[in-house]
Amino acid sequence: MVAKRFLRRSVDRNLVRRLAREQFRLLRVRLRSNDFVLRLATKPLTLDRQALAQEICGLMRKLTLPQR
Repeated sequence: MVAKRFLRRSVDRNLVRRLAREQFRLLRVRLRSNDFVLRLATKPLTLDRQALAQEICGLMRKLTLPQR
């Protein structure tokens, strides 16, 4: 869930959810078997789709298992 206090418009909240799900789908094989919670820490000034996707990707890449 994305808190309504950070993103008032449901379109914006759904965008964040879609981007997070897509990054999870792409990295699922390399992620540990854990539950993950993605939470907005602050209200974004602008919703730049590409920058947001890169930020989510960077966070999830930190959680990936090392490749052998």
